[in-house]
This record gives sequence, structure tokens and C-alpha cells, in this order.
Amino acid sequence: MNATADPREALARALRAAGIEDERLVRAVRATPREGFVPPDEAAAAYRDVPVPIGHGQTTTQPSLTAMMIESLGLEGSEHVLEVGTGLGFQTALLAQLAADVVSVEVHADLARQAQLNLTRHGVHNVELRSGDGSGGVPDRAPYDAVIVSAAFPEVPAPLVDQLRVGGRLVQPLGPGGQEDVVCFRRTARGLEHEHVLTAARFVRLHGRYGFPTGT
Repeated sequence: MNATADPREALARALRAAGIEDERLVRAVRATPREGFVPPDEAAAAYRDVPVPIGHGQTTTQPSLTAMMIESLGLEGSEHVLEVGTGLGFQTALLAQLAADVVSVEVHADLARQAQLNLTRHGVHNVELRSGDGSGGVPDRAPYDAVIVSAAFPEVPAPLVDQLRVGGRLVQPLGPGGQEDVVCFRRTARGLEHEHVLTAARFVRLHGRYGFPTGT
């Protein structure tokens, strides 16, 4: 079978080329139809390792970067995960296959509605999706074993730290929006401990009460 005949396998190969070693994660990417999580007019780009526009000046994260961020969480299958920034649900669908359940927050109500439709259509049911300000987390569903933030702010919002279990990991792009270091942290009894920088990247800004003011 040639590469074009199996685009999901081609994307899986791109992840391995980017250094992804978690085979559970690679299988999840191979099993998830990315064309079902991008706008219909962007379907041709679904299996390229590139970000895809989804509206509101936002894009889906490049799949290899998504995988890198997820891999840094070290998910084993039993975790309760908080995702800040649902987009159209592709990363959410991957997390749902790798953890016990996911609480995901999307600031744009129309994207949240479409993400819910996408997830339901593809049989993803262990996700609680909310529309609102993700910078404050979801305290009524805390504590979380892992937190993944898909928007940039110069520091980790305090509520996200407070809602993370001791021993849990958090990954977030740190920066002004457009020029970030994606950083993995571990929660200790004293607070967040910097583990390592995954890569440099460009992300949209995290807006909300504990992020950038709306409209900036």
C-alpha cells in the first residue's frame, strides 16, 4: 500500500519521525479520523502534519506538537484529565482514548458546539465538554491527574495549579502568544516544578480572568 492510500498511517509515521515513542498514542492517532475534526473545506489538509484554521483566528495544533504535549503527560489510562482549549475536538478525542475521562473547556461557544457534534459522531463519550473561560479551570470537577493547555500565557494560571493533584503533570505554552516555549511541569506539595521544555512553538493567547483580557 502506498503512502497516499493510507493517510492515517502516513500521519503516524510523521509522529514517529518527530520523536513520538508512545505506541498507545500513535495507535490513537491512527484510529482517529482527523478529517472529522477540521472544517469541511480544510479536509484535504487533515492528514498533513500542519495546523489547520478553525475560525476565530485559531488553528488546530500541528499533530506532531499535539502528540508531543500529550506524550509529556505520561498517561497510562486511569487519569482524569483537564483540557483547556477544545477547538474542534481532535486533541480531545486522542486524550479520551488514553485516559479514563476528560473535562474540556472551549471559550468559543460555536466551536464547543461543533466539537461536541464531532466527538459524538465518532463515538467519543468519556468527555465532558464545557463552553466558557478555561483559564480558571473547572473547579467542580477537580482534582485532575493531568492538565493540558492549548493556548499561551506567560505563566500557569493559579487555578490550574490548584486543581492539579500532587504528582500530576501539566503542559502549557508559556509566552505572549505567537512566540512560546511549551513546558511540562509536575505538581509537588510546594507547587509546580519545571520538568522540561518540549519545544518552541506559536500558539494563540489564553484569554480569560486568569489569562489575557478578552480582545487583546
